[in-house]
Amino acid sequence: MTIAFEVRGEHIQLDQLLKTTGLCHSGGQAHAEIDAGKVRVDGEVETRRRAKLHPGQRVEYAGETVVLGALRS
Repeated sequence: MTIAFEVRGEHIQLDQLLKTTGLCHSGGQAHAEIDAGKVRVDGEVETRRRAKLHPGQRVEYAGETVVLGALRS
């Protein structure tokens, strides 16, 4: 399944994205999954918990894909 997520501002941190989208139930779970190498950003494993994600990037985790877009005002 693909989730479209609109980024407010310039970026969102990876751990916050996983929590905000409901893919992880807590920050602790998000950190554990990132540390375990279970999260991919633009096809590459990402192990930085607070990696800054920008519109146009894709995050893959647990069979889900999150596509980041820019919030239009």
